[in-house]
Amino acid sequence: MCCFVCGLICTIMRVTVVLCFLLIACACGTELTFELNDNDKQCFYEELDSGVKFDIDFQVIAGGNYDVDCFVTDPLNNALYQEKKKQYDSFSHTTAMKGAYKVCFSNEFSTFSHKTVYLDFRAGDETPLLPDMNRATALTQMESSCLSIHEILKVVADSQTWYRLREAHDRIRAEDLRDRVAYWSIGEAIILIVVSIGQVLMLRSFFTEQKGTVAAST
Repeated sequence: MCCFVCGLICTIMRVTVVLCFLLIACACGTELTFELNDNDKQCFYEELDSGVKFDIDFQVIAGGNYDVDCFVTDPLNNALYQEKKKQYDSFSHTTAMKGAYKVCFSNEFSTFSHKTVYLDFRAGDETPLLPDMNRATALTQMESSCLSIHEILKVVADSQTWYRLREAHDRIRAEDLRDRVAYWSIGEAIILIVVSIGQVLMLRSFFTEQKGTVAAST
């Protein structure tokens, strides 16, 4: 009987963890990584109601000096956010009107390097984990455990996103450094071969000129 109760409790806890994870997944917004070519601009549109809070996080993962121009406008094309040559930044705003809000990234200042940009767009308030979380009575032990797991999973999700971006950034930088070292080594090898051939030809010319001079004098 005791084993059955313990197994039932473990099953309930596993279901609770899965439920909390699914609720976190439903509360997330748009998250994407895209390529931004040189002399190019990309814009994203989101239809929002009035009084809705949205958050934007972006980071340049690869390309050039890891910077990009970003600006956000409301449905009347009024600038809400405008920054130039930013490597990463965050922006929060509560909408004052209903309509399509525009988020644009520009790489028009770059003439030859394309960028890889990560964007996380979240809109609206998070859905309550429990239907009656705002009730006056105290939460049960199961509800408190579920809320605690929910907060921990949110921290884990944010940490995984940060580590994933950091890993991609470091990997691309390491690959770029590897390519530079390879090209530099190839260049040094070519220069060494050219210098060696030049020295051999120069020494041969010295001996050839000396032999011709001796023959003319005799």
